Amino acid sequence: MRGTETIALCGKGGVGKTSICSLMVKHLAEAKGRKILAIDADPASGLAASLGVGVKKSVDDIRKDLIGKIKKGEETDLTEMLHMLDYELFDALSESEGFALLSIGRPEDEGCFCRVNSLLKDIIHDLAGGFDCVLIDGEAGIEQINRRVMKSVDHLIIVSDTSAKGVSVARTIAAVARENQAVGCRTMGLVLNRVRSEDEVRSIASNIDIEIYGYIPEDEVIRQYDFQGRPLLTVPDGSAAGRLSADIAKRFMK
Repeated sequence: MRGTETIALCGKGGVGKTSICSLMVKHLAEAKGRKILAIDADPASGLAASLGVGVKKSVDDIRKDLIGKIKKGEETDLTEMLHMLDYELFDALSESEGFALLSIGRPEDEGCFCRVNSLLKDIIHDLAGGFDCVLIDGEAGIEQINRRVMKSVDHLIIVSDTSAKGVSVARTIAAVARENQAVGCRTMGLVLNRVRSEDEVRSIASNIDIEIYGYIPEDEVIRQYDFQGRPLLTVPDGSAAGRLSADIAKRFMK
């Protein structure tokens, strides 16, 4: 019996991690035989649009609603809170062909209720356990995923363009993941996006201590889809980004 494989994608904003995450979801969903959960943990909330899925409510909407009830004295019993959160999170799932989507929403406000946040994270963990593979489109740092979504992830994919700033952020994310044993990553690798030459890849590879899973040249197909606001689930399989995303997804298929 196979367990749940949790894969998180992180990187500097604007490097293309949402597109790569979407294409991985597409490949895994098309492979059939697996239950796939996509989690949009980036406050920019681009994964839903990239997958062509509507979001009824986010985890943050649920959290704010419950905190409002607690402040009014309408909800204090722990058992009732658990039942309510469990129901609300299940209801927040957006079902699509071959996968489900859960949107986390905006980061918590200052002075948020730690008990509510802890309960939500526990229930998300339990919810994820019902799927074979969970893909998380995360914020810039892995610590945000640990704090807001999952206590640990199995596989970390760091996405960067070839800019010095993007690579620097990738290096920092990798260092934090290695130092924080609670992250629990079994594997970690780097995907370079919008590459213009193999010389760029060789130069970066010689100056970074992270396995490079592969690189994606500037992809005109993806650029056009993004420009037109079209879901990436309909991207032709022959695109450069589609091929590499499929290859990466195969690493985690059992």
